[in-house]
Amino acid sequence: MKKVFSLLIAYIITFSTVQARGFEPVPSNVKLPAKYTQSYIDSISPEYKKVSNEQIFHVALDMLKGTSGDFSRKAILGYNITQYPVKIQFKDLSEIDQAYSTFDAIGWKKRGKLYIFINPKHEYAPPGALAALLAHEALHQDEYNSLSEETYAWTMEAKVWTEILKQYPESNNLESSLVTRENILKQLLEKGNYTNKYIKKTVFANNGYKNLPLTSPGFENK
Repeated sequence: MKKVFSLLIAYIITFSTVQARGFEPVPSNVKLPAKYTQSYIDSISPEYKKVSNEQIFHVALDMLKGTSGDFSRKAILGYNITQYPVKIQFKDLSEIDQAYSTFDAIGWKKRGKLYIFINPKHEYAPPGALAALLAHEALHQDEYNSLSEETYAWTMEAKVWTEILKQYPESNNLESSLVTRENILKQLLEKGNYTNKYIKKTVFANNGYKNLPLTSPGFENK
């Protein structure tokens, strides 16, 4: 009983410390790799505080280090065309447009600043899956989009997810709908022998992209 009480006090102190710093801790039902203790998460949070106050995103961004998505991580920190950090948050996407209600995430630009809004249904997704999704969304940095840009972004997402699973296999939580998405993209990447062949076909057939042009600035048809 004494041990349980001590653990409870320790948790309350940790939770209060995180809250006092203005950060929302990772939800307790989200399984994290052993590396991500609360003290480690607290140590990386200052780097990402301008991006989000939610530590689940801090973990996700940290997971991008050493992967193909590190470019996206740096873009989110401010190395992008706006020179401002990208704000990340969970948001009901139908509040922006009913057409986005079923989207997993969208990149948004408003008043010269960039945002990544993620569907709240992924609030308890493994941060590794969120990392792959962020690697995709961070590539959208202007008002323009195209089939070629989406193909590149989806391919990046698939590559990052593949790399993250090698480092953090516990991210493959099959109860998460976001993990289901990532595994489908991974399978398409593997089917195309690690080229964009089948991802491109999927993007071009996506009804949500039917009005997009073939190319956009910086993204050619390949």
